[in-house]
Amino acid sequence: MSQASPNYPPQPIVIYQSGAGFWKLAAVFGWVGLFIAGLIVIGQWSALAEYFDVTNGLEEKYVSGGKFSSDKIAVISIEGVIMEGDGFVKQQIDRVREDKDVKAIIVRVDSPGGTVTGSDYIYHHLKRLREDKGKIPLVVSMGSMAASGGYYVSMAVDDQENVIFAEPTTTTGSIGVIIPHYDLTGLLDKLDVKDDSIASHERKQMLSMTKHISPEHRELIQAYVDESFGRFKNIVKSGRPIFQKDESALDQLATGEIFSADQAVKHGLVDKIGFLEDAVARALELAKLEKDSVRVVKYKRPASLFDIGAMAKAQQGSANISALTGLLEMSTPRAYYLFSAFPTLAASKRAE
Repeated sequence: MSQASPNYPPQPIVIYQSGAGFWKLAAVFGWVGLFIAGLIVIGQWSALAEYFDVTNGLEEKYVSGGKFSSDKIAVISIEGVIMEGDGFVKQQIDRVREDKDVKAIIVRVDSPGGTVTGSDYIYHHLKRLREDKGKIPLVVSMGSMAASGGYYVSMAVDDQENVIFAEPTTTTGSIGVIIPHYDLTGLLDKLDVKDDSIASHERKQMLSMTKHISPEHRELIQAYVDESFGRFKNIVKSGRPIFQKDESALDQLATGEIFSADQAVKHGLVDKIGFLEDAVARALELAKLEKDSVRVVKYKRPASLFDIGAMAKAQQGSANISALTGLLEMSTPRAYYLFSAFPTLAASKRAE
């Protein structure tokens, strides 16, 4: 009778895989990398989303620098004849004020000036903007023209050094005030037409085109102009400290004369010859920022079908009222910081 074989318990089989720890580590790094990539995508999308933001009715447009950088240099454009001031320029100022990522400002001026009130309004709000933003750098870049009121608004730089740049072909200066007056009395006499207006006082009509300006009235108007002129010169001294020490030098320049860019540098009206990119470089230097870590932006009005329709409707009606508007502009006494042989005619083509 054969002997039964012993009953041994089953033995576990262990399979060792080489490199298992490596793959676990790789999986951890993979998830971490995916998380970081997600953060980068979210950050870039946040930056891009600002280009579609229409706060204050404006769109942000990329100019240069790091496209996805959070820190910004904002370009505020002042173009054309300055009238009331409370328009596109003010919208840009309000947009910049609300943007905490703006670390420096470029004021791009291409204007022959405009009304005394409109120019001073923009100057005031540019200065207030800089103060509200903690005295951040504000640099001026002059385009083809920054004359009279265009030069006036440039003085918002205060007493910063090397912050006004004029392009090689810029026309600037024209520091002065004018109240246009056209005497049509000779023509009316030939046509046998008389002004029979009834006014509360004779001075109510002292700038009427249908009457001569008497010596008494001319003296009153001159005093008004001199007061505005004095303010202009004080504003220039605030932005050009060199003239605080030598007021006679400013008096020699403040004759309404225009200057080339080279002449303006020579006389101390501007700091350097340079283009927009030079102004940006100076703003970066003053703000202590690196070029690749900042994006330069400017602003535009977003187009819509409603705007296009309104524009077409306005153009249809403009032909009927343009003559009347021009006549009213010419007959309305205003003081101008404006470089033009025909101020009121130029003002009818106003800046937006």
